[in-house]
Amino acid sequence: MPEDRYLFLVLGMGLVTFAPRFFPVFFLTGKSLPEGFKRWLELIPVALLSAILLPSLVVTRTPMGFTFASIELLVAIPTVVLAAATRSLSATIIGGMLMYWMAGKIGG
Repeated sequence: MPEDRYLFLVLGMGLVTFAPRFFPVFFLTGKSLPEGFKRWLELIPVALLSAILLPSLVVTRTPMGFTFASIELLVAIPTVVLAAATRSLSATIIGGMLMYWMAGKIGG
């Protein structure tokens, strides 16, 4: 790619990142949203996180298959319990990483 196009590439990426943040603020400032719509919006982060994480927890890599016996899933269960018990992001991340490391040492 010619070097003069990098500037346009960076500006385009900035615009694509900025636009989804700007337009809702610009068009919705001062307006109230229906309560049902607000509740629906609160579910989006959970749905996206689930869609990203679930395949990595239950799909095997070679050959492509489905299993409940993956180390990732076995570690995710106590990590979710830890998150619910502590309600702390740092404790959940550190605890989950430690459990994953220990499962790798024990499980090979």
